[in-house]
Formats: sequence, C-alpha cells, structure tokens
Amino acid sequence: MVKTKSGFFQLIEHKDWKTVKARLNGTDPFHLAEIIEELSAPNDVLFFRCLSKEQAKEAFQFLSHDKQEDLIEGLAHNTEAISNLLNDLDPDDRTAFFEELPGDIARRLIQLLSDSERATAIKLLGFPPDSVGRIMTPEYVQVKMHLTIEQALDHIRKFGRDSETLNVIYVVDDKQKLIDDIRIKEIILASPQLLISDLTDGRFIALNVHDDQEKAIKVFRDTDRTALPVIDSEGIMLGIVTVDDIMDVAEEESTEDFHKFGSIQSAVFNPLKAQIPQLYLKRIGWLMVLVLINVFSGQAIAEFESLIQSVVALVFFLPLLIDSGGNAGSQSATLMIRALAVGTVKSSDLWKLLSKELLVALLLGLSMAAGVAVVAGLRSPEIMWIVPIAMVIIVVKSSLIGLVLPFAFQKLKLDPATASAPLITSIADIGGVWVYFSTAQHILG
Repeated sequence: MVKTKSGFFQLIEHKDWKTVKARLNGTDPFHLAEIIEELSAPNDVLFFRCLSKEQAKEAFQFLSHDKQEDLIEGLAHNTEAISNLLNDLDPDDRTAFFEELPGDIARRLIQLLSDSERATAIKLLGFPPDSVGRIMTPEYVQVKMHLTIEQALDHIRKFGRDSETLNVIYVVDDKQKLIDDIRIKEIILASPQLLISDLTDGRFIALNVHDDQEKAIKVFRDTDRTALPVIDSEGIMLGIVTVDDIMDVAEEESTEDFHKFGSIQSAVFNPLKAQIPQLYLKRIGWLMVLVLINVFSGQAIAEFESLIQSVVALVFFLPLLIDSGGNAGSQSATLMIRALAVGTVKSSDLWKLLSKELLVALLLGLSMAAGVAVVAGLRSPEIMWIVPIAMVIIVVKSSLIGLVLPFAFQKLKLDPATASAPLITSIADIGGVWVYFSTAQHILG
C-alpha cells in the first residue's frame, strides 16, 4: 500500500485520484497535512477533497494559516464543503483561524456556520486578543455532584465523543459554577455506588477567561496539567484550555520574541505575500536607529587615529574583541528576556542577578582572554598584554549591559524582546572600541 509521501505524489502527478482516495485510510492527519503543505494549487485542494470528513478536520488543524487560507480560497465555489469543514473544526482551532483573517472575510465565513456554531464562534471572538478566552473550547464533559459513579460513566459515554479531552471531568453545580475537577482515572477506579461528591475536595486550578495567554503558559508549566478549566469572575465555567493549544501559543510567543530580537517588530506575516513597501517599513526603523548608534563607533575609532597609526597591529584584534563583546551581551540578554517572559525572574531581582552575572562574566572573560593572549603573543608580542586585558573588560561590560537592558525596557513598559541583538551588539561595539584603545593608550603611553 502506498503510504509514503513520494507514493502519494506519484499518484497525484498521474491524476489517479481514485487510488489516492482508496489509500488514505489509516494515514496520520499530521502526515496528510505535510503532504498538503508541499502541494501547490490546484492539487492541494483536490487532495484535500479526497479526505474523509474526520481526516479533513484533523489535517486542517495542522496546516499553516497561509495554507488554510489557500484551501478555503480554492473551495470558494463550493460553499457546502466550506460550511461542513468550518462546522466540524474544534471551536478553539476555528477561532485561531478566523482571527488571522481580514474582518470582512471572517464575517462572511462565520455566516456559513450553523446557528449553534456561529453563536460559539462569535462568543469566542468577542474576548480580547491574546486572552485565554480566545483559545478555550466549550467542548468538555461536566457532571453534577449527586450522580453516582455508574451514572457519571454513562453520562461520559454519551457526551464524551464531542469533548476535546477526557483526561479530566469537571464538576459543576446547577448554576454552572465550577466545584472541582476529577481525573478520569479516579472515576473509573471508584466503586460504582459512590457519589461524585465523594471524590471531590474543592481544590482545583482554573484560568480566568480574561487572563493573558502568557499567564496560561506559566500556569501549565507550573502545574503540569493536560487541560485547565476556564471560568469567569463569578466562577462560572465557560470552557477548557488544553496543553496542545498552549503549546501553539508558546511557539507563537517564541517566534514573536525571535523576530523582535532581530529588530522586526511584527512577527506574523508571510514574506512571499507581503508587498515590498510592507517589508521595507517593517525593517527600516530599527536599522536607521542602529546606523545612528554606529556613527559613535566610527567616532570612537577616529579619536584614536594617531594611536592606530603608531601601532597598526591593534587593528588586527579589533573585530575579534568587539564581536566577543557583542556575543557575550546577546547571550546574557537572551537568558534575561526568556526568564522575564516566563516569570522566573522579576524586576526586583536585578541587583541579585548583577552580582552573579558579574562573577560569571569575569570567568568567561578570563577564559577568552587566555585564548586570545596566545594568539596575540605569537602574532604581535608588543600588544600581548593589551588584548587579554581588554577582552576581560569588554566581556564583563557587555554581559552586564545585556543583563540590564531587558530590565530597563520592562521598566519603561516596553517589550524586553525589543532589546534586540543588533542594539546590544551596537552598544557593545562602541564600548568595546573605547575600552580597547583606551587600554592600549594607557599601557603604551
């Protein structure tokens, strides 16, 4: 049986759609999504149409947003197919898809939903962007306190098929107020005659529907849960958030921070579809700032022109020293940005971290200085002491800058990720030039 991607591609190339459809049974949805991602129009749409209803639903969730849009566009002439697909999607995945679309397109697609699914979609989209409400799903299993274990299991069998997860069952009162959450294992192993109330202790962890998604990431990390209930300010249960949705959010946050760390403020865009002016505007701002900052680096070199003319060998080690400083600063900043993002450190911890970073940076500087001293001794003995001394000072200085800068940005109510590598490198360059040539001037007189 042809199950490999190459096997499917051969069938698709020969337009043998009948065989493709016959051989799709049992193929993993993630594998199907990989195939669709690699196909171009119209083969991607034709292949997608060969999937069963369940396969289409599962595979669609694994696709990139751009490919999801391409499929919807390719199915535009078949509103019934679009309607069936959108109605079958899990509410949280459908919300994630809608919120990335232009408003007019999202509104048009929402009208293709059934009445109940449309109400759910509008409700989820009504929560603030980046809130827990945007990624929760109302598909979960709830039971009442008065049910016996046997009755609860019957209830789970009846309504569990539509649930996002069955790892945890939620106990609510008649007003939908969350009372407790119980692991399915406890219910299965309990005596059938016991009541659900016999298993509850009233201790549970829940997210508020208006909580920021970054807070949800931290709660999941700290509690090691596969799902968490979502409640409103009055404790009414509204839905659940599962760990796979949180992983998606965490990946998006990491991508966004990575782009910001590279001085691109907007992370979510497709460079293939973006217009040239859009690409230009996303990058020019920080680059102009960095140009202005680097003017000071050139000025610093100009200040020591006579020294450089006297000892030309100094120029050989300049790139090595300032690059080492930039790298050390970027490493320190990366650690702090991540720690601030996940909440393992706070602004009040700055002074504790400074003393620790000072010692670490000193050890790093001494280690790097030992290596560069050998090179300097072999190539330019007259400056063999200048280079390692400058290396220690530059690494320590740059590391401390990399530590402090994210805290400073946070204090100014700016995203610490904006303390980007180019900015830190530029500041380290200027300082490195001054430290190196000042040290040389002092030693050489």
